[in-house]
Amino acid sequence: MEDLISVGIELALFGMGTVFSFLTLLVVATKIMSSLVAKFAVEAHAMIDAGGVQSPRALSNDVLAAVTAAVHQYRRDKDRQ
Repeated sequence: MEDLISVGIELALFGMGTVFSFLTLLVVATKIMSSLVAKFAVEAHAMIDAGGVQSPRALSNDVLAAVTAAVHQYRRDKDRQ
């Protein structure tokens, strides 16, 4: 019986150690990716501000007006139903 309990404790510690190691690795990887994204985002904004690259997400005023009108009409039609 004593041997069975010691094997159970050993297995539990091994399992918890594995989970803890994986979660630690996940946190470290997330921090590294976050810092890389923040670094490249700052560089991209600097390039856009300098006029070197135009943002692909920038919409012209006509497109923005059309999208706004379509959303407004959709919401109005949805409220009528």
